[in-house]
Amino acid sequence: GWNGPTTGPAAVPGKSLVYVAQTMTNPGVAGVAEGVREAAAAIGWQVRVIDGGGTPAGIEAALSEAVALRPSGIVIGGFDPRLTAQQTRRAQAEGIPLVGWHAVASPGPSTEPPLFTNITTRVEEVAGISADWVIARSGGAGGVVVFTDDSIPFARTKAELIRRRLAGCPGVDLLASSNIPIPDAGQRVPQEVSSLLSRFRDRWTDSIAVNDLYFADAAPALRAAGRPGGGPPFNIGAGDGDPSAFQRINSRGFQAATVPEPLSQQGWQIVDEFNRAFAGRPASGYVAPVHVVTA
Repeated sequence: GWNGPTTGPAAVPGKSLVYVAQTMTNPGVAGVAEGVREAAAAIGWQVRVIDGGGTPAGIEAALSEAVALRPSGIVIGGFDPRLTAQQTRRAQAEGIPLVGWHAVASPGPSTEPPLFTNITTRVEEVAGISADWVIARSGGAGGVVVFTDDSIPFARTKAELIRRRLAGCPGVDLLASSNIPIPDAGQRVPQEVSSLLSRFRDRWTDSIAVNDLYFADAAPALRAAGRPGGGPPFNIGAGDGDPSAFQRINSRGFQAATVPEPLSQQGWQIVDEFNRAFAGRPASGYVAPVHVVTA
């Protein structure tokens, strides 16, 4: 059943939000944007999405444009607002509340950077449950590759926690940690997979990625190498759970499991949190629980 808030202030009318996206090619960021649009439409608010395109300069420009539009609120969609400190301060000076999604590592309000609240599952729980799944699946004897994007502090923290949890199991061998920025994944993951296969061969039994998207790009390379779709390697996505991940899992298409963020629900929560901010109330404090999805 629902374990979240069941009460809140009445909808404040006539508000406008700008959703600044780290990149809309990130299925998590895009899924949350869709939830924000739906929830805003339900209470008659305007929403505009500005795509940062996955580069620091693009994200800075997108947030500058968002502040210049003077909306009622701005969503920090999947990037670190400390990298856009100037624009963040300008929003604060204009009295525009900021709500983050995966903006900082912890859920809830943040003073530095100044966020009314940050929406995320607890990264420790996502990292822990995905590492535990690999440890259990491999009988404590897996050879693991971790795929991450260290340009996103949130993802870097998650990968570090995953590696730490795996290191706690003496029989598990961390073969490699592949740092590939999400916008470059389509280009770089297939080559990386080929090189990992030639280096580790059958020692590579499992993979954990900070985003399901890596397995969309790994699948053709694994298929070309004659690997079975049902594994090995057995692949788990530690976060997001975009629709294609569920398709890969159900069709045994080079992904065995995911730890999905409830993206649409988080988009609705962002709108609910802004409504609390506009009504002068505190943030809800709600954090969604984590779960593993398999076929």
